[in-house]
Amino acid sequence: MPRTPSMTLPDLTGRRALVTGGSDGIGLGIARRLAGAGAEVVLPVRNRTKGAAAAAAIREAHPGALVRLEDLDLASLASVAALGARLRAEGRPIHLLVNNAGVMTPPERQTTVDGFELQLGTNHLGHVALVAHLLPLLRAGRARVTSQVSVAARGGSLHWEDLNWEASYEGRRAYGQSKVALGLFGLELDRRSRAGGWGITSNLSHPGVAPTSLLTARPELGRPQDTPQIAVIRRLSRAGLLVGTVDSAQLPALYAATSSDARGGRLYGPDGLGNLRGNPAEHALYRPLRSAEDAGRVWTVSERLASVSFEREAAAA
Repeated sequence: MPRTPSMTLPDLTGRRALVTGGSDGIGLGIARRLAGAGAEVVLPVRNRTKGAAAAAAIREAHPGALVRLEDLDLASLASVAALGARLRAEGRPIHLLVNNAGVMTPPERQTTVDGFELQLGTNHLGHVALVAHLLPLLRAGRARVTSQVSVAARGGSLHWEDLNWEASYEGRRAYGQSKVALGLFGLELDRRSRAGGWGITSNLSHPGVAPTSLLTARPELGRPQDTPQIAVIRRLSRAGLLVGTVDSAQLPALYAATSSDARGGRLYGPDGLGNLRGNPAEHALYRPLRSAEDAGRVWTVSERLASVSFEREAAAA
């Protein structure tokens, strides 16, 4: 079996990192590695029980690690705003933000608390709102913001005529759209930061393919059993064929978020066959991510849907 790729993180002592989706899978691995490198890690979680178990696992791996739980439901804009308000009240800079959390392909169309298609609302709009509400703290920390997209974005597109998939619903296309939208937002964030002197560097990562919980049984998503795809991915991963592991899938985001060689406005992912596994490397932007016009349009539409204003937050910083 091929050896799992690895990388050494820089010393992150004195840095504050926030990782969404950090209660299990890739997100937990990213949080564990950041804490092990000395960062104080904020874990905003929807499920406090899972979050406490994740924090305990991090402290077990790295005794003395600084880990803090916060409440966050990315499918609720009120929850995102509340987290932003709590952290802004403290006034402590955030140096690293990894927008990692996501949901994938509910069998039937579901909506967020605010009425958005679940994948658009959680994977994209929730993170847009989070960045907006944390903007003063990100500016104060001259932060690196890394948004986790997916190989699904390579063939994805924006369903402009019906972003919420109300007329029809195709789970995979809706998932691909959510990742294209998040990617375009991340690239536009870097452009606007440079133009406005915000001091924020924003880039993208993708984990390749690995046996994470995205395709496992998720009764809350209407999926009572594991998907056939995850069974195949698990077998391939165990055999060291084609796909990666949960450990290797963490590396692109860690590289994008911490390496001195990682730059804003770029995409990082595995360097193996089909970019499904391997060591982290820079990739050419997927075709759906190359349009600056689309990125600007996504930014404007997302501000309106998420009820945030980056211009207002930037002025207040």
